[in-house]
Amino acid sequence: MSRSHTRVTEALEEEACPVTEVLDRVAGKWSIGILIAAAHGPVRFTELERAIHGISRRMLTLNLRRLERDGLLVRTVFASVPPKVEYSLTPMARELHTSLTGLVGWAQRHRSAITEARAAYDSAAEQRPDAH
Repeated sequence: MSRSHTRVTEALEEEACPVTEVLDRVAGKWSIGILIAAAHGPVRFTELERAIHGISRRMLTLNLRRLERDGLLVRTVFASVPPKVEYSLTPMARELHTSLTGLVGWAQRHRSAITEARAAYDSAAEQRPDAH
């Protein structure tokens, strides 16, 4: 194995693996929607269910539990009939929400440039003799 390959492997293990593990947990389609919906204050299960289009009750439940387990949501149960349950972001999740907001802003600012780059790439690829 070459030295450069070893350095790349070490860098991947030290830097990318922890990032990948965290992003796999919080960057899913449903997790992002839940975090954004809960960022505006405590939110109830049914409010989340209505706000996140296409999510099933089971998938919402699984994601809420996972986000709570990861320390991103706090589940508060109020002793009432029927029981009232609210979900709110932890300070760590609020920080993540700030980062997500920044990423959304970046995507909006660069959407047209990315579209243009894709079109140019695809056009050039069609012109290459090995493309077919």
